Amino acid sequence: MVKVTYVHHDGTRTEVDGKEGDTVMHTAVAHDVEGIVGECGGAMMCATCHCYVDDEWLDAAGERRDGEEDMLDCGAAEVKPSSRLSCQIRLSPALDGLVVHLPEEQM
Repeated sequence: MVKVTYVHHDGTRTEVDGKEGDTVMHTAVAHDVEGIVGECGGAMMCATCHCYVDDEWLDAAGERRDGEEDMLDCGAAEVKPSSRLSCQIRLSPALDGLVVHLPEEQM
């Protein structure tokens, strides 16, 4: 299991155990984490899974994928250097303990 902590815009934290190979988005949806919608199911066709990777985890989470920047620009939330689509972050042992912050609104 890979532990992921979702920090809501109000500071509330939700910690869940995800499966290696699943995405941060799928893990959130499977655990009913509010703030991650995942409307397109992870096909990188929307920005309803936008998150901000905690500064301590930026390197481990990796760079944005091709096309990710375009989708982030279409979303409702502010795009920051730490912005990622959570459907594009695959869980691995290197991400055990990952912390992501959720924007106030997704849509």
